Amino acid sequence: MVGGTAAHAALAVRMTGIHKRFGAVAANADVDLAVQTGTVHGLVGENGAGKSTLMSVLYGFYQADSGSIEVLGKPATIRNADDAIALGIGMVHQHFMLVDTLTALENVMLGAEPHWLLRRADAQVRGKLQALMQSTGLHVALDVLVCDLPVGDRQRLEILKALYRGARILILDEPTAVLTPQETEQLFDVLRLLRQQGTTILLITHKLKEVMRLCDHVTVMRAGRVVHELPIAQASVEGLAEAMVGRKVHMGRVDEVTLAPTDILLQATDITVRDALNVVRLSGLNLTLRSGEIVGVAGVSGNGQSELLDVLSGLLHPTSGRLQIGEDTFDASNPLDPLKARALGLAHVPEDRHARAMVMDFVAWESAVLGYDGLAEYTQGGWMNHRAMRQATANMMERFDVRPRDPELLSRSFSGGNQQKLVLARELGQRPKVLLVGQPTRGVDIGAIEFIYAQLRAMRDAGCAVLVVSSELDEILALSNRVIVMNQGRVTGELAIENCTEASIGLLMVGDAA
Repeated sequence: MVGGTAAHAALAVRMTGIHKRFGAVAANADVDLAVQTGTVHGLVGENGAGKSTLMSVLYGFYQADSGSIEVLGKPATIRNADDAIALGIGMVHQHFMLVDTLTALENVMLGAEPHWLLRRADAQVRGKLQALMQSTGLHVALDVLVCDLPVGDRQRLEILKALYRGARILILDEPTAVLTPQETEQLFDVLRLLRQQGTTILLITHKLKEVMRLCDHVTVMRAGRVVHELPIAQASVEGLAEAMVGRKVHMGRVDEVTLAPTDILLQATDITVRDALNVVRLSGLNLTLRSGEIVGVAGVSGNGQSELLDVLSGLLHPTSGRLQIGEDTFDASNPLDPLKARALGLAHVPEDRHARAMVMDFVAWESAVLGYDGLAEYTQGGWMNHRAMRQATANMMERFDVRPRDPELLSRSFSGGNQQKLVLARELGQRPKVLLVGQPTRGVDIGAIEFIYAQLRAMRDAGCAVLVVSSELDEILALSNRVIVMNQGRVTGELAIENCTEASIGLLMVGDAA
């Protein structure tokens, strides 16, 4: 184990007796954490377990109600992020803290300009960043606007920004949540190199296989407390999952008897999409969804899966081709729109819940009725019935175990997993005939994943046609009755689940047609 050598014996971080409350909720309760220097330390737990709160205390976003912190063996008072940065602590958030309209270089300089003459500051920062990129392998195009950078490059830029500010202790919050498998491997290579160079890394993640591959030590939190901590050599995925949720968790494929798929509920024929620059995003795509099946869509992100979801939900109009939902047919002259789609019994859980599924500044009950606020159950005398909406949201929260169960809490105040459960509760609650789900468990803890899988299987068993787009191959294999694979906007193959292996799907993902 890397972290077991004498060179790593000193503690980079020691947090003792940390208490942090938000009103009646104890986010952290008497938490102790010890992290060895030059190691990767995993911090895992369900959504709402207190992981991010604890790291926010370490980074100065929150002040602990009680407890103490030591950094590199010395007592530390961390009142804000500036204090943390001065102590050599950097944090990379799950949702990047970058300005899209500035270049990569300008984002690093922002708030840390070494000289009042910007030209001189530019040269100094550029030189330091080029040296950092050379030593760490974190290569980013410095003069490109952030909005034009791939997601993996934005992740690398965030890490570079922290290292530029002198971080020797790096906190990463769900760093692979939006990365492709290839980008994840590149990130892991960088993190291993940083560890070798003496950087201490605290990794908040829900992905236990990643913990097993990368970490030296792991701490498990549940309900605001540390319930388990051990060297990774003594850990297992099954043991960590059980410690996280307090019971055994089954995540794999369920041996079950299901009805054979029957009626065709949705059919896409020769769908082609060209973007504003005339680039083909979907090319001659054909797809059939039947009642009582889950169809998984596999592929490296960016190969047309997002456009497929948008076309099927009416958010994007195809350049050519035909879409049939039940008895209704749509094409370029008669396009589908989201209102028509909902009226025909189609529900959509978008890939990006923040941008497309919720309004972060709305309270929970407002986000919970988005798109359905005109239903008879939510109106009275032609006016919206807020009381009915609040009660419906309370019922959704109870049924889908959304925590905390407070319809008046701002949508942004819920953890990612609880936001996702609220969106699923809204869309599944209308008992759709066709359900489109993009990245159903992105940023979601293992207990919530098990729950979401059960809900999707229940929809299938009730006769719904379910389409699941996921970048997680394990998820596709666990849920699907049938798998289609996409590459460069085309379907490169379709496999019954009994014929699916990681190898066979992997070949199709890179364009080797079956």
